[in-house]
Amino acid sequence: MSAPARSATGVRSPTRASIAARTLRTDRWWRPPLLTTLGLAVFVVYATVRSFVRTAYWVDEYHYLTPFYSPCVSASCVPGSTHFGVWVGELPMWVPLAFLSLPFLLGFRLTCYYYRKAYYRSIWLAPAACAVAEPHTRYTGETRLPLILQNAHRWFFYVALVVSAINTYDAILAFHGGTGGFGFGLGNVIITVNVLLLWGYTASCHSCRHAVGGRLKHFSAHPVRYRLWTWVSALNTRHMQLAWTTLGTLMLTDFYIMLVASGTITDLRFVN
Repeated sequence: MSAPARSATGVRSPTRASIAARTLRTDRWWRPPLLTTLGLAVFVVYATVRSFVRTAYWVDEYHYLTPFYSPCVSASCVPGSTHFGVWVGELPMWVPLAFLSLPFLLGFRLTCYYYRKAYYRSIWLAPAACAVAEPHTRYTGETRLPLILQNAHRWFFYVALVVSAINTYDAILAFHGGTGGFGFGLGNVIITVNVLLLWGYTASCHSCRHAVGGRLKHFSAHPVRYRLWTWVSALNTRHMQLAWTTLGTLMLTDFYIMLVASGTITDLRFVN
């Protein structure tokens, strides 16, 4: 006896209305997913190119280090940019100098709850918009490879905390004058704002909210964790905005440091 045929799932399920058209919507429903795809593509292309070119990422005069090259711990790094010492020798060109942080930061962003929604809807079209049929016949959710790996987000979060601390240390070292001692310029403003927003994005993460307030049966018995949970919960409502803003500030910070390091522009100095 043959096995029964497996029924289709999703919009093509027998229990759904049989509508031949992909959608009956007449508005520009395709614009949000298109803009999301373009925005993500711009960052991916820019970040990939800048992470591998190995030029104009360190301003020795003011100790500016782009976040795309931090931490720089190999012999391939230019003198002065190895804030944590030299741990490994020369790296081949296909290995980014920030090999200790970039893979984990990529994993943190890829598995982020907001970014999942963003690229599921815009790139995979699952679904592209409300009342728009997706081009997939089956849906298994995040229960199989490769999407089951999305559950690693909580572990990427802890690594992201370490990287944010490293970026903070870089920002502090950047308050260096051209003649030594304390110095302050436009680059410091850009770097510091970027670090603060990165902390905001990391702290607004759903995993952070669970870490500070999860598995508690009685908030009244844990007033400190409850207060932290309320703060993170309030910040969590801005997680989408911070996710996009930090993509922009990362590119802005790197681009500004690249211009100064290459001699294209001169850093606007306020002190020293």
